[in-house]
Amino acid sequence: MNQPLFLHIVERLEGFLHKLPDSIQKPILHELTPLKQLFLQQRPPRFALTGSHRLPVQEVVATLFAAAQPGDLRDVLMEVYRWHNIDVGGHGAVAVLDARGAGEAAIRNIQEELEHAPADIFLHVIDGNSGRPVLSRETDTLVKLHASNGGRAKIVGVSLLGPRRGVTKPGGAERAGAQAKLAAALSETPELRDHVVQVLEIPLSAPGSENESTEAAARLMTLLSNELPNEARVEMIRISRDRQAQTQIAQVLVKSTSAICTAIGAQPIPLADLPILTTLQLVMVSGIMYIAGRERSLRAATEFIGALGVNVGAGMVLREGARAVLKFFPGWGNVVCGMIAGAGTYALGRAAIVYFLEGMSLKDARRTYLSSRKKTTARPKLLRSGIKPAGPAGGNSRGG
Repeated sequence: MNQPLFLHIVERLEGFLHKLPDSIQKPILHELTPLKQLFLQQRPPRFALTGSHRLPVQEVVATLFAAAQPGDLRDVLMEVYRWHNIDVGGHGAVAVLDARGAGEAAIRNIQEELEHAPADIFLHVIDGNSGRPVLSRETDTLVKLHASNGGRAKIVGVSLLGPRRGVTKPGGAERAGAQAKLAAALSETPELRDHVVQVLEIPLSAPGSENESTEAAARLMTLLSNELPNEARVEMIRISRDRQAQTQIAQVLVKSTSAICTAIGAQPIPLADLPILTTLQLVMVSGIMYIAGRERSLRAATEFIGALGVNVGAGMVLREGARAVLKFFPGWGNVVCGMIAGAGTYALGRAAIVYFLEGMSLKDARRTYLSSRKKTTARPKLLRSGIKPAGPAGGNSRGG
């Protein structure tokens, strides 16, 4: 599923909101916002590289994101002082602007790039093998670029430790010296200190140190995932393959989609909302698949739901049947109908999480789906969110 299709779905949903009471529009829009940021406005995270380390940018990317060998990226042509999207191991892409070593004329070009597309995070990279102090001109450059970026981006310091130091003096005082000097230099710069998140040390990959380098890169990627804006988080967690972060985003997707389906299902508009509810469920499952590193596809989502033994529209048919039975209970009958729609959506989301992210079997996913539906209490989530049931005063009492 591509972004234009998701945009079409969101536009249909937003158009549908105008048919609902004013009291329910705001809660639905509140739940729709993170979905739009995560999936509709999704883009590669943007990292501006500053500092004194002269390792080729392709090798810096390969080291920091631990998803490709440097040799896989050496043939990537890089125009100096411009944003470039770099594919990382086939899992996703990052946008990188390499500002290291820029002179005054180049700094002006970089500032224009940042004004056009601001960096999400500045990565200030130094040579962890160097015993010299952090150069003031490098921090001065970071101050200028950070200000041109709007002064809002986070800063992460990175000390890249070469293999020779890692082999000859593991854990020695000199090994941590560069990291400590960088932390001190950043904290002593008034314009930067409030924006510094952390200063990390990452060993360059060498025979015998691959695990150490990969673990350090994993810690960096987890940190970046937490600090990035929603628009860039999905791509980052695909690259990091951090199951905890992926599960966290998937749970946001399930929560918001279930709340939207509950709210829409509670409104007395028989069958008119059926295509939207069904499509939202498919979008949710395909979104979880994408977070897990798979291709996004409504067809694949439909096949997964079918493999669970669930008819995509079965919950909606059940809801319409319940609506007919409960028409003698205006308002609260609609709440029950909304609960059915929301419970089915939540159960599908939980099943998709355990299958695609937790690696459980299809049989376990089916069991999770059934148990998740049973756990739904008599008081639906839409009421806990402050969404009141629609009664005859809601403006449309058909089927209510």
